Amino acid sequence: MSRNSLDFAVEVNELTAAYERTEVLSQVDWKVPVGHLAAVIGPNGGGKSTLLKSLVGMVQPRLGAVKIFGQRPGEVRGKVAYLPQAEEVDWSFPISVLQVVLQGRTIHHRWWQRNQTPDKMQALEALAKVKMEDYAERAIGALSGGQKQRVFIARALAQNADLVIMDEPGTGLDSTAQHELLDLFGEMKAAGHTVVISTHDLNCLAEHFDTVLGLNGRVLVEGPPREVLTGDIISSLFSRHFPVITPGGGVTMHD
Repeated sequence: MSRNSLDFAVEVNELTAAYERTEVLSQVDWKVPVGHLAAVIGPNGGGKSTLLKSLVGMVQPRLGAVKIFGQRPGEVRGKVAYLPQAEEVDWSFPISVLQVVLQGRTIHHRWWQRNQTPDKMQALEALAKVKMEDYAERAIGALSGGQKQRVFIARALAQNADLVIMDEPGTGLDSTAQHELLDLFGEMKAAGHTVVISTHDLNCLAEHFDTVLGLNGRVLVEGPPREVLTGDIISSLFSRHFPVITPGGGVTMHD
């Protein structure tokens, strides 16, 4: 049965993107159904971050088009939350956890309007969902990597974002924090959110994600992780040293 645009959170059609004269993405086609967990994988410099930034309008296509819930990215800002890579965030900025989450409410107000009591209540509810309510008054820079990711997800929840896009959210997290993050993704999916991430961690894909996009300037593979992540495909993505998903869902490294 065919689907219409309302069935897809993300539709990328023949996207070509470049920085000045350097082409980073070439004729990328990709669709993510509403309510799916989707991952983008590939080598450094393969265009993962560029693709995610294209989804939120931070990078404009040279050719092709991007639609989010059937509309252009600039028309659905309230429905989309974007979490950049950790190194792009100034963790030294003096702001509390609650203030970070309240930023998710500002998109629902005019620039001159201040957050009201209902906004604070929604922010605290969002922190409770990610088990961070006890840290509301803590400085964001004082948290661990996993705790920071939970706070930024709480901001997305407070925003009531239908689509949450995260660039390398697992970087720097220990195994416990990574598993907690994956559990949280599952909870977000169960609540009706669509989650799109870029990642280098292939261990999580087979068990947790509905679809994966293998990207190295162009699309090399797309589909359910267990079906498409063969040795040949991963070798073409990661060159000599490449991981392969085993039948049990683990990952082994091959040369």
